Amino acid sequence: MADPNEPTSRKYSVQRFPAVADKDDSDAYGRCATWVQAVSHGFHQQRRDDEYLAKTLAAYQADGRELTGVYVNGVVPEHSLEANVPVATYATMRKDLNIGFGRQLESNLVTAVTVRGTHRRQGILRGMITADLAGAKDDGLAMAALTASEGSIYGRFGFGVATFERSIKVDTGPRFRMKGRPEGTVEVADPTVLLDVAPRVFERVQRLSPGSVDRQEYYRLAASGSLGQDGKPDTSVRCALHYDLSGALDGYVSYRFKGWDHKPYTMEIVDLVAATNAAYLDLWRFLGSIDLIEDVTWAEAPVDDPLAWALEDPRCIEASEVRDMLWLRILDIPAALQARRFASAGRLVLEVTDSLSLAGGTWVLESDGGAAAVVTEASGESADLTMDVADLASIYLGAVSPVTLAAAGRVREKSAGAAFLAQQLFAVERPAHCLTHF
Repeated sequence: MADPNEPTSRKYSVQRFPAVADKDDSDAYGRCATWVQAVSHGFHQQRRDDEYLAKTLAAYQADGRELTGVYVNGVVPEHSLEANVPVATYATMRKDLNIGFGRQLESNLVTAVTVRGTHRRQGILRGMITADLAGAKDDGLAMAALTASEGSIYGRFGFGVATFERSIKVDTGPRFRMKGRPEGTVEVADPTVLLDVAPRVFERVQRLSPGSVDRQEYYRLAASGSLGQDGKPDTSVRCALHYDLSGALDGYVSYRFKGWDHKPYTMEIVDLVAATNAAYLDLWRFLGSIDLIEDVTWAEAPVDDPLAWALEDPRCIEASEVRDMLWLRILDIPAALQARRFASAGRLVLEVTDSLSLAGGTWVLESDGGAAAVVTEASGESADLTMDVADLASIYLGAVSPVTLAAAGRVREKSAGAAFLAQQLFAVERPAHCLTHF
């Protein structure tokens, strides 16, 4: 995993190992538990107790996570953290990404990236991430993805922002009135049903939503209240289910009351998943009808939210600034482009630079607007558009317009109208949105 060309490589050793939840395998379990503690330290979280570690590692094992730790070679200073505690962490798992029109692309998901402050500027992050991306490409994957805690880190490794989200607070007092009529029914349920129901409903959403990433085990546990942030059951979680006109289950919301000492009285959405537009709006009708509640908050709301257009008074919604959510990194340009269905017909010559030399080159993209596109290496042709591989990742799901990137000087238009043609080509059937943090 480490870059053998890094001059500091003799100072550190790198270990990569699968997540193990079996306590009978004491050495492997202990190494994984120590790794989880190091991640918590890196993200300024509390030290984890045994219950949290056991539940977390069981979930990690279910996800098939591969864990990486970077360790100091030799003796560490007296009284400092022991040498078996990694100074840097990194993890991956492989999940499907919806790339538009229902198509799925297996992707390498990067998560739990930390480097202890006392070991920065040693080439550790670059060594971990470049080796991992190269390994994923060697395994035949065309895409990597992550969600970033800081926006300035991953662009230099070829990642580009591909979806956005925002936090909202909805006034559900007397002003809250929705247009139209319900197209199904909502019933309150015991949240533990989501252990079974949540993955099945999300599977439908995964097939329908560009930008969606298949979920890890954690989500059904959190949505059902089986696993709170402290590793213990969250008994404050409630849930409601949506049924369509035929009686089929097609959506759910889990939520918690923020307490009588929180004014105004607020309900917080834990997870809201709807496989149809009707289910989405009906679940909001339900949330807006809860007695004594004045506000409902949601931290993962879409930017292009139909709720605003379904309310008689859209000013009931108070929204945060739009923020980046999913970042993509293309590892194999022909494979990534050929996996897509393009919304219109057209031909573009794309010149793509890549500082890591994983996916650069000049490629001809030809689409007839049908099911398949032809991607070939350009043989001496002049480029219509020139961009970095991070910018290609940003336009890949249609969430960022190439016209905007051209105006920002990030995409260079060599042929008049090429950026607008690219905007049409890379459009997807509905706004890209990702409900899966990792």
